[in-house]
Amino acid sequence: MSFLPNDPSQQQLSFLDPYNTLTDREKKALNQSWAKYFFDHIFSNIDEMPYAVLYSDKESKPNTPVNIQVGALIIKELLGLSDEEFMNALMFDIRFQYALHTTSYIEQPLSVRTLSRFRERCSTYKKESGIDLLCSTLESLSDELNEILHVDHSLRRVDSLTVCANIEKMNQLELLYNCVSNLVKEIHANGDSLPEELVHYTQTDDRNGIINHNRSEETTDKINTLLADAQTLKSFCGSEYDESSCYQLLLRVLKEHMADGASVIKST
Repeated sequence: MSFLPNDPSQQQLSFLDPYNTLTDREKKALNQSWAKYFFDHIFSNIDEMPYAVLYSDKESKPNTPVNIQVGALIIKELLGLSDEEFMNALMFDIRFQYALHTTSYIEQPLSVRTLSRFRERCSTYKKESGIDLLCSTLESLSDELNEILHVDHSLRRVDSLTVCANIEKMNQLELLYNCVSNLVKEIHANGDSLPEELVHYTQTDDRNGIINHNRSEETTDKINTLLADAQTLKSFCGSEYDESSCYQLLLRVLKEHMADGASVIKST
């Protein structure tokens, strides 16, 4: 996937843009909402170029616009939404589309999976380089994030460090879930009896309930639950699954958490 910048100043409203169908009263309400301030002062000032390192320099399918992905993660925190709640709002609420300059898209360019992959890309790059791209972006927008609270008092008061921490914890949650879930499914496929508290990982809709419906205030408790389940799995497997790549990945992730002093995540 190659990097392609997304300059909102170069985009024109299409004839069929839903914004053009709004009444004057509706346009006035939209322009007085948090969405107008977000587009003018936050979205339009997201510098996409540092994120080019996350993508291939070879010609290929272009990336989902970085400013849309970063903007989506910020809005999620300001409104306290899960990934799925955000996506539903983006598809049906013109304020979200206006804020991210996507009203002209026939289909919204984001998905729950897109957000997950972007968090993972940023986290992997941070581990490899020591550079936190998201935190740098949010710090550059800290004044604007504070000011938007005066536009709409219903927004959550979150500073740049809190947003960064919540995004990173969400990535930890997904990584842990994938490790535990994949190993549980492997054990289940082998016909081995699982501890009762781990059976839910074999269910089709399990990820949706734990990950896609997750809100920031729930993340810490879920991480701690997953860490406990991972330890249960480690004891259950013993040496019988030493050849399993899923088991080895689980051991590595647990070791990283222990090395970071994060065997239990504290609430922030």
